[in-house]
Amino acid sequence: MTRRAAIVGGNRTPFVRAGHRYAQVSAQDLLVAALDGLVARYGLAGERLGEVVAGAVLKHSRDLNLTREAVLSTALDPATPAYDVQQACATGLETAVLVANKIALGQVEAGIAGGTDSASDAPVAVDDGLRRVLLELSRAKTPRARLAALAKLRPGQLRPAPPRNAEARTGLSMGEHAARTALEFSLTRQAQDELALASHRNLAAAYDRGFFDDLLTPYLGVRRDDLLRPDTTLDKLAALDPVFGRDLPGEATMTAGNSTPLTDGAAVVLLASDEWAAARRLPVLAHLVDAETAAVDHVHGEGLLTAPVVAAPRLLQRTGLTLADFDLVEVHEAFASTVLATLAAWERDGLGTVARDRLNVTGSSLATGHPFAATGARLLATTAKLLHERGGGRALISVCAAGGQGIVAVVEA
Repeated sequence: MTRRAAIVGGNRTPFVRAGHRYAQVSAQDLLVAALDGLVARYGLAGERLGEVVAGAVLKHSRDLNLTREAVLSTALDPATPAYDVQQACATGLETAVLVANKIALGQVEAGIAGGTDSASDAPVAVDDGLRRVLLELSRAKTPRARLAALAKLRPGQLRPAPPRNAEARTGLSMGEHAARTALEFSLTRQAQDELALASHRNLAAAYDRGFFDDLLTPYLGVRRDDLLRPDTTLDKLAALDPVFGRDLPGEATMTAGNSTPLTDGAAVVLLASDEWAAARRLPVLAHLVDAETAAVDHVHGEGLLTAPVVAAPRLLQRTGLTLADFDLVEVHEAFASTVLATLAAWERDGLGTVARDRLNVTGSSLATGHPFAATGARLLATTAKLLHERGGGRALISVCAAGGQGIVAVVEA
């Protein structure tokens, strides 16, 4: 017999453009900050939870056991197990599904899920030849052996390899892949800019009414997402030059304004059984009731970020729902074109349409930013609170991910 997994609440750091206010901190520092805020908000100091599951997309070798080390830096009982998961941009939601499933099966009573990423602290690799020389040098026992190892160095090996976000099997960045999907769906520049503008306006309005007061902990003096541009306009967005798709036929439509920039931040969410929450007099905002993951063959022409187009029909068929049954829909704004292509494909495939007044109603990644592994937890906590404010309802969350993967989930209150 299974039971429902309750979403008690969430917490995150403000998200910050890479290279700015969080430039000197690590992904682990950010995760600790998000966890500390959650622990303080829900009185979890000294609690031994069933588990904490989180991850990062950009990881150093020092980040082995990242989540466990972060937990040990908090006030949680150190007997709380923790482990890492990585599914690109889907990480933060996938970790929540893992915890929720264990709650549903009665294996744990409560757990924390989330993710963190620091594009400012992205690993810088060295040439493979240099790596071998350095390893040989570290094993050398005599001066002669050390000189022999150093003699193998070549000038071209001394340059570090900069971080890349290109797909391993295609060599194309996410943006270049998204530009091809935008062309396939004939998405206009104006439609993409309009969606970006709505994201900034919705996020600004949510901040102004205090929506994030119990979902966000200030960090290093930052109190709001620093990518938010409440004063942006369509004219300002239209003045930006295209950055992706310039080698494709027709007009290039994707700019820095309708694409998410590299971002630093962390987000976590507390999940539990209803009984565990009630015993501690903690709120239940909503329940994570179902999810579906999917993958597409982006190597042979399918859209890299279109896996939710495949996942959603499977999920809806299994649950007997249609898009009309959802009061809210959260589609991760990796790019404005990704959202528009997803909505168009759902409509094309007979799932129905999503009214804009139900879509990303408190803004999303175009305005908040997108620390890869953190976004899913941000979306889940935001959605649960929105449903709780409404007094009930149902929401669909959709997150695309690198590697041609994606996840969709149903949240109910």
